Formats: sequence, C-alpha cells, structure tokens
Amino acid sequence: MSALMADLLGKLVPRSYAPKRRTVLLGSAMLLALVILYGAFEFGRYEAGFRVVDSLRGALAANARIRELESEVERQREQLAAADVARRVDREGYKQVEQSLGDMQSRIARLNQDLSFYRGLVQPDSLVHVKVQQMQIVPESAGQFHLKFVLMQTGKPDNVVSGSLSIILDGLQGGKPRSLSFADVSPNRRATLAYSFRYFQDYDELVQLPKGFEPTRVGAEIHSGRDMNHGFRQAFVWKAQGMSVETEANGNESKESVDVQAETE
Repeated sequence: MSALMADLLGKLVPRSYAPKRRTVLLGSAMLLALVILYGAFEFGRYEAGFRVVDSLRGALAANARIRELESEVERQREQLAAADVARRVDREGYKQVEQSLGDMQSRIARLNQDLSFYRGLVQPDSLVHVKVQQMQIVPESAGQFHLKFVLMQTGKPDNVVSGSLSIILDGLQGGKPRSLSFADVSPNRRATLAYSFRYFQDYDELVQLPKGFEPTRVGAEIHSGRDMNHGFRQAFVWKAQGMSVETEANGNESKESVDVQAETE
C-alpha cells in the first residue's frame, strides 16, 4: 500500500492556473460591471424624465421655431420698408397738393381783388367813389397787428377826393359776438382816418386787440367829404400774414343812421 501511494505521488506533476483565462474572466467581469453601471445611469435618467430622444426632438423644434421667427422678422422688415416708402410718397403728394392749394388760393385772392376793382369801376351811381383795394394783416407782437390797405378811386380820377374812414373789427369775446371800433383798438384812440388823394393812398395802422378777443373780419366804412349820412362799407376776412379776402359787408350797423352800400364778394 505504501509503495502504491509512493508510486502515485511520483507520477503527479504540479501545474499552475492559466493566466489568459484569468484575464478574460477579469475583463468580462469589468465589462459587465460597466454595463450594469451605465444601465443604472440611463434608468436613473429615464426615471427622472430626461430622455435623449425627447431632448433631440426639443432642440429640433426650437431650431424650427427660430427659423420661423427669423422669417417673420424679415417679412415685417420688408413690410416696414414698403410702408416707409409709401409714407414718403404720400408726404410728397401732400406737399404738392398743399402747394397747389396755396397757389390756387393766391390766385383766387388776386382775382377777388381784381373783381372788386372792376366792380367799383362799373358803379357810376355810387355816392362814394372811394374803396379799399387791398387789405393785409401783419402780426407785430402779442395782440398787435398792422392793418395795411390802399384806398383808391373807383371811377375816373379827375379830381382830388377827401373824406373819412372808420374801421370796425368783428369777432368773438368769450364765445359771444363783439364789435370793436377803431377807437377801441387804436393806440392813440382815433375814431376815424382821414383821406385826401387823387389816385390812391396807402395806410399802415397799428391796432391792439383786447385779451381774449378773436377777430373774424375787418370792416371799412368810407364817407365822402363831411356827408355822414351816406357811406360805402366793405368787409374782409381776418387773415393774418396774407391778403384778406373781401366778404359780405352786411353786419352790425354803425352808430350813425347811414345808408351803407354793402359790397359783397
């Protein structure tokens, strides 16, 4: 028995464990551990509601929205540019229309002045052969204006004519009609203006309007010589910085009982 055991032990050869197999097993274990860890990480993100696919979809949707907004901004810019061009065209058109209207108004004013002049020439039966040919109102300062006008004969100027001229200002005071005489607005409180000429006579009279008075028209009442019972009345629309247009003279009668010949436009 002892000999058999000795024989068997003598045949046994000691062998070491294969290192390659151990390396493969170790690598497999590490890879499995990494897979398990990544799976746990993705499971955690999934549980937290964050998904890679959803994130990509959101980014794509945001990019599409950005492109849509950029296109909308570009369209708005084009529309704004077109509106600006149209506005400039309209403004130029308005300027041309305003200029045309101003020219037409100037021509109408000149025609009205000519009409008044020739109308006076064909009034041989008029008792007063003097009239205001032009009326211009020029601002001086707050409430002060210059009344610039020309008196001339309506018929053939054979002789020197003389007489007096009264100025009446019609307007509103506190929303109510009010008339002011020349004495009310003249700095030196003159009631009338005297005239004496053969062809024409120029006037430049300063008037001071009361505070709150809004003038609407200027009236001129002309008397020949010392005859205060007959006169010729004209009225002009109050228009500062321009030629005032003659209008209907029928309005407030003067304090005297006069037979006023009212000339209309």
